[in-house]
Amino acid sequence: MNHCKQKNTCTYGSRWRVKKLTYKISKYPRSLDKASVDKDIARAFAVWSEYTDLTFTQKKSGQVHIDIRFERGEHGDGDPFDGPGGTLAHAYFPVYGGDAHFDDSEHWSINSYRGTNLFQVAAHEFGHSLGLSHSDIKAALMAPFYRDYYWKLTDDGVASGYPRLISSSWKGLPGKIDAAFTYKNGKTYFFKGSKYWRYVGKRIDGDYPKDISEGFTGIPDNIDAVTVWTGNGKIYFYKGTKFWRFDPAQRPPVKSTYPKLISNWEGVPNNMDAALTYHGYTYFFKDNAYYRFNDRTFSVDVADPAFPRATAFWWFGCKSASRGTLGNIAWKNNYLVDPSENGNSENNGGDFLSDDYDKGNDGEVMFDTGSTDELVTSSNQDSANSGAVSIFSRGFLRLAIAATALIITKTFIIT
Repeated sequence: MNHCKQKNTCTYGSRWRVKKLTYKISKYPRSLDKASVDKDIARAFAVWSEYTDLTFTQKKSGQVHIDIRFERGEHGDGDPFDGPGGTLAHAYFPVYGGDAHFDDSEHWSINSYRGTNLFQVAAHEFGHSLGLSHSDIKAALMAPFYRDYYWKLTDDGVASGYPRLISSSWKGLPGKIDAAFTYKNGKTYFFKGSKYWRYVGKRIDGDYPKDISEGFTGIPDNIDAVTVWTGNGKIYFYKGTKFWRFDPAQRPPVKSTYPKLISNWEGVPNNMDAALTYHGYTYFFKDNAYYRFNDRTFSVDVADPAFPRATAFWWFGCKSASRGTLGNIAWKNNYLVDPSENGNSENNGGDFLSDDYDKGNDGEVMFDTGSTDELVTSSNQDSANSGAVSIFSRGFLRLAIAATALIITKTFIIT
């Protein structure tokens, strides 16, 4: 489920397998007439039909794809509304049914500057019903907070025409790359074999490819995955059973104490296929499973169903795949183990990698413009900003550049 709140949130979605969608308003707001609500809801769906090949048809009864209700407090889905202000509405991704619920305690308005504008919030929520996550662009329609009458539909809000070849979006980039990440300087780095490429958006940024040893001193070739940890802004490279921490602010950027064993990260697999850092969480992928690692608590998230979960179901919306814990298994030292054997599958993060957890570090990185390393050149310093995300590698790749959310699988991008 995704909420429209006055603070930033983020989840991941799925998509509908049909193009002709139906909806009904099974419960109307108490303060507005039905005809006006019907009109505004239709307008909100029209925002998405204009930029996609989807159509939306209202039905008065019967089974539909998206059910719309205006409710107060607890309303049967385990996520009660909180009265005026706070949470305005929430919607389910397609894999969970696509329904949208609005808090009837809000003062909903139509064509008015007063109250909470129904059209704007509905257009946002229906984006979630179509499988879209929140945007980090504050002016975007899919930004996770209400902004009165000012919004803009950006490219991360509508994404049709996928899959596409990687080379069609990033000219000069080979397919089947090993790993990639977007750094806080706004540049995206792709790795394959002993080489790496640097892009600004979809434009190659200079004379590339270059040797990894040239731009990332101390990092091996043929890496498995890479992440930017939100706790300290440092870059972590993974290969086989080991990992390296790359800090552009220090000389040398990789301490002599590295590499270290991935097995120190209890529950995280060796020889991983991919890793993604997004909004305070690091997602590790191996084979058909993934784990959600909380960067704040430094432990695998406690959730129901527990991790590891099936990537096919939770990321790609394959309803035939398992939606529960995959055999109640965990990875440890590259072997599958049953967490119930020791009674605790979660890592408390209290004593592992203590030197990596820089408490109080806000993630900002100081650049040494006198160095020859890739991330500390003056050209990078000029464009540094506050964001830092990483993206999928190898078998599948999720790209979060600014607010764009694209999923790349081998040589294709899928949303």
